[in-house]
Amino acid sequence: MNKTDLINGMAENAGITKAAAKKALDSLLIDIEGALQKGKRVSLVGFGSWSVSRRSAREGRNPQTGKTIQIKAKNVVKFKAGSDLSNAVN
Repeated sequence: MNKTDLINGMAENAGITKAAAKKALDSLLIDIEGALQKGKRVSLVGFGSWSVSRRSAREGRNPQTGKTIQIKAKNVVKFKAGSDLSNAVN
């Protein structure tokens, strides 16, 4: 499922226009992104939660040459599925 499919599904399920569904989805994504940028955790009870974790710098290997390379530290987004979502897919 891609963003267009999700917008179409939202519009159909909620009985709203595709334009309104796109606006609602974009707003949701902007709010989630903004909270994560501030280091906050976003939780939708039953569905899941997003959080930001720091991945430290480390050494890796170039698979083509075998040479050791330095991989920079960075922030990564983690998602943990909630119990309702987990039960729905199992």
